[in-house]
Amino acid sequence: MLPRMCAIHVPAVADDDVAAYERDGAVCLRGLFGPEWLDLLARGVARNMAEPGRYAHHYTGEGDPGLFFGDYCNWDRIPEYRTFAFESPAAAIAGRLMRSRKVNFFHEHVLVKEPGTADRTPWHHDQPYWVVDGRQVCSIWLPLDPVSRDVSVEFAAGSHRWGTWYTPKRFVDSADHPSNEGETVPDIDADRESYRLLGWDLEPGDCIVFHALTVHGAPGNMSAINRRRAVATRWTGDDARFVRRDGFMSPPFEEVTLKPGSPMDCATFPMVLRAD
Repeated sequence: MLPRMCAIHVPAVADDDVAAYERDGAVCLRGLFGPEWLDLLARGVARNMAEPGRYAHHYTGEGDPGLFFGDYCNWDRIPEYRTFAFESPAAAIAGRLMRSRKVNFFHEHVLVKEPGTADRTPWHHDQPYWVVDGRQVCSIWLPLDPVSRDVSVEFAAGSHRWGTWYTPKRFVDSADHPSNEGETVPDIDADRESYRLLGWDLEPGDCIVFHALTVHGAPGNMSAINRRRAVATRWTGDDARFVRRDGFMSPPFEEVTLKPGSPMDCATFPMVLRAD
């Protein structure tokens, strides 16, 4: 599919939203995705859970309550994800907040916490896992269910500007992955009053956009009845460049033949938008 050659403009994303994203590294945007996009993604998630991809993982231990399911890089085989990436407002929202003239789709990441799931998402930031360098890299976290603040992902405000590179965390047990890069993420939960932590009550159609260096984590879903399905789409902009890191990388993208330092322009990372 060819990129949409149009100016990147989303009237619903105000200047104050862009300023909040740049200051805090995360911003909540209300009501930007209509029911047609939520229904499309819900069908995609159902297909994904019934037909997991090669990176699918059940993070919940055997015999533990609930289910924490994750999977990514399935947009080339799940048409609902592909349609969302190329036709929804997501790319334009990412471009507006990154102040980027072009937007490439990096990948999608599905995260489902069923009712009664105690598993936390450890505090981490994303870019040390990824094959991309640059400041114009972000995610759009879009829940498909109502999410209360106590089960929502939360963010250490301004952490994308701390200048610290943190070693990737293992989601299954919160241990550091083997790596020669970065420091261990501080134990934010043990000292929460020292940080300005952002989180929001969310309704379907709301989303959170956050920088790839913003430190974030999430509690379990201890609701007895409510699911917490979310699809995070990842996006890159003008200054993004391909890289191979020394240590753990996820997704690994072994098939990509770009040279380190190259723009993120290839079939695996398709350009979705470019400004005139």
